Amino acid sequence: MAIKIVLIAAVVLVALVLAGGHGARRLALRRLGLAAFAAVAVVSILLPDTLTWVAQKVDVGRGTDLLLYALIVVFFSYLSTRYVRDRRTLRQVTALARRVALIEAPAPRPVIGLGHSGADGVDNAVCEDGVERNDGGDGPA
Repeated sequence: MAIKIVLIAAVVLVALVLAGGHGARRLALRRLGLAAFAAVAVVSILLPDTLTWVAQKVDVGRGTDLLLYALIVVFFSYLSTRYVRDRRTLRQVTALARRVALIEAPAPRPVIGLGHSGADGVDNAVCEDGVERNDGGDGPA
């Protein structure tokens, strides 16, 4: 039963850290977490029976099971962190793409003539080069 409480607390802690603000506080928490992970890894390598002893104290049968549970929590925190970072990056790329599209958009072409109806009732338009072209739909002008 104790392991369930520990795992739930770890998941809630990860969620709170990820929901927290950005900046120095969050970076400090991440660095502390990394230091704690490194310390536990070194102790479990040097004294493998310690991991089994801790596992039995929290009602987990073996140290390898405890290690698996810890890896699940770490993996969850990694996925959550990547999701938040990817969403932020996607928003930035979208904003940049919109800015580039506006900068590189061609200027609208001015209409030189509004056109007029010729003697045959077909609309003619005056194009930019000053040439009057037939726009009657009878094929190419």
